[in-house]
Amino acid sequence: MMPRQAYAPTPHSYVPNTTLSATINLDEEVKLTETRAERDLQDSLAEIFSIIVTIDELEKAFLKDAISEADYTEICERSLKQYKSLVADETVARAFVGLEEFKAEWDLEVPRATERIRVGMPSTAVTASSGPAAAPTGGSNAGGALILEATQDFITFLDALSLGLLAKDQLHPLLTDVIQSVNKVTDRDFENRGKIVQWLITLNQMKASEELSEDQKREIELDIKSAYQGFKNTLS
Repeated sequence: MMPRQAYAPTPHSYVPNTTLSATINLDEEVKLTETRAERDLQDSLAEIFSIIVTIDELEKAFLKDAISEADYTEICERSLKQYKSLVADETVARAFVGLEEFKAEWDLEVPRATERIRVGMPSTAVTASSGPAAAPTGGSNAGGALILEATQDFITFLDALSLGLLAKDQLHPLLTDVIQSVNKVTDRDFENRGKIVQWLITLNQMKASEELSEDQKREIELDIKSAYQGFKNTLS
């Protein structure tokens, strides 16, 4: 009878590398980065990861009515601004590459966050509010002030086009003001309101310095003028 072995046999013999083992100090902190710039980059990528997961959970909570519309809108807007600010940095953008690439690298399954980031707005901005945030469409001084604000935002955006402002970072904030002020006035889905949302999505997917073509300029001008007329028709 063969003597019992004190360890499980392995198919290949293994001789530990004592030289390598001696160079590893288990009590020493392992540095993932060597420079301040590398640490800042890793911190930014970690923040982006956290923001994406937060937005996805936020969307789930809103769909389940586990969070109020006002809180959802505030948190979502803040998270999207933080996300856009981080990926606007050139160094971060090079490491980030793109949302799909980042998701694949870190094995992220976040379909709701993906859609929200693609749109670039809370769902409460895409669909007019039916809650208390929507103001009456006339009569009170407050309502009149909100109508004036929305009207001015429409005019400001159209004036920007007339002045030749065609870059994403010039037009997107102005058009965001339009949809937000309109939503404060009415919860009615007026004619061509969807055109505002579609152009917001188009602008959101462009690079910051990228500009609309001349054909796109004519299209967006016509669409926003039509939406402005549709908005005014809801007030009559």
